[in-house]
Amino acid sequence: MNRRHFLKTSVVLTGAGLTASSLFAQSKAAPKKDYFISNGGEDPPQHLTGYPDTAGGKHQLFQLWVRNQNNTVLTSYRAHKTLKYPYFYPVTGPLSGLSLTAETGMPWPHHRSVFFGLDRVNGGNYWQDSLSRGQIISQGPSFVKDENGKYKIDNTSVEISDRCLWVPQGNSEPWNQNERAPIIEDQRHFVIKILDERRYILDANIVIKALTDIKVEQTNHGLFGVRSAPDIAPTGGGILINADGVQGQANTLGKPSRWMAFYGKRAGLKEEVVEGIAVFCPSKAPHPTFENCPWFTRDYGNCSPTPMLWIPKDKPFLLPQGDELKLRYRVVAFGGTPKEADLDGLWNQFDTATT
Repeated sequence: MNRRHFLKTSVVLTGAGLTASSLFAQSKAAPKKDYFISNGGEDPPQHLTGYPDTAGGKHQLFQLWVRNQNNTVLTSYRAHKTLKYPYFYPVTGPLSGLSLTAETGMPWPHHRSVFFGLDRVNGGNYWQDSLSRGQIISQGPSFVKDENGKYKIDNTSVEISDRCLWVPQGNSEPWNQNERAPIIEDQRHFVIKILDERRYILDANIVIKALTDIKVEQTNHGLFGVRSAPDIAPTGGGILINADGVQGQANTLGKPSRWMAFYGKRAGLKEEVVEGIAVFCPSKAPHPTFENCPWFTRDYGNCSPTPMLWIPKDKPFLLPQGDELKLRYRVVAFGGTPKEADLDGLWNQFDTATT
């Protein structure tokens, strides 16, 4: 990727739907009102585009692409109803253009890049296993608009929202949620922002609402997780490190930390490029169970700021019907080392920010 052009022009979003029969576009050259066109979005070249499913006259997006106008993909939010759960992939390195995350990989191929889910929820599994064990179904992600109805997009940032239903196991067609009452509703708000030529962030704000009494038993499967690309994981020659400079799975597993990161030399490039990806956990816990932010880590490339592995087996996590849980995370894609990326400084900004 040409580093000089990383921030030269504005961020562009595209979305891919199931039937991709039309799109909407917005730019300085286009009319200010929202409208649907059928020319594939080739003119004008600088625009916000979405390819919706128009079945039943409803414009519903299932995949949103985020790229800069140098035509370099930053990330994509994938939310088709047939998936186990929505997730982001790729999350590309700002220097190499290679993904910093893996969509799947051994030894646990169900990991999906940057994802959110949980196992052992009222007996269901919203993290792995078959769709019939439980599924987090997007109701259709969208680009966020301001109070004037304009898309919240500028030269460096874009916003995405999604509403998801956690549908329990059943014998019906897995994604036919009408036959099974959801147990959880979550509202997601994501902000993707380019900071400079070597760093961009993905802020995730997720509000979980219990639609029935929720019980979560001890599990290492959840909540917000990242599966790194193999070349920046310790098993592939990379480094796993936390905010205190402690490295490796054996020394970081279960330990509190402000952030966790994978970084290393990217494989298969002619020149040496060092990049990484970090996950931030806020100091203010949304619930006593989340205090101190203990981490689940694996040298093959998985990390998650989850407390669920350390709750007592005889004291499950309970969320009564109607209660809400507000979660905040930040993902940072960076070039260089964690110190060069100033992850500590970025965490301070994240921790003091209001939502």
